[in-house]
Amino acid sequence: MAHWFEPIFLRLAALPYVQQAIADQADLSAFKVRPTPRIVSGVFLIAASFVLGWPLISALGFLALHLGNPWIIAVGGPLAYGFSHLVFLAGMYLSGAEYTLIFCRWLVRVVMERLMVWQGIERKEPVQQ
Repeated sequence: MAHWFEPIFLRLAALPYVQQAIADQADLSAFKVRPTPRIVSGVFLIAASFVLGWPLISALGFLALHLGNPWIIAVGGPLAYGFSHLVFLAGMYLSGAEYTLIFCRWLVRVVMERLMVWQGIERKEPVQQ
């Protein structure tokens, strides 16, 4: 029984990135290495950006309602949101793309292998050279 997503699945499975992630058995072993202070500070900034985003905007909205001054949220909301994006980008710059790429390769492999099992497609073992 063909599903509506089968053509999409087959196209994704044919991508070289997906095939290489499966063939390499992409894993998360790089996360076993102790992170550098730069990476830790980058992750900290990423986490801080979430606190600076919507919770701060919510607090500004509450303050605007409490004081009866809509300009607090009208001006402060976009400023807080923009600042949280800058903090997020600084965190991404510091932590680098390496760990993100490792995680994405692993996630692609796991998801595609599970979809292949669900679709009844056998995974071929990579040829050892």
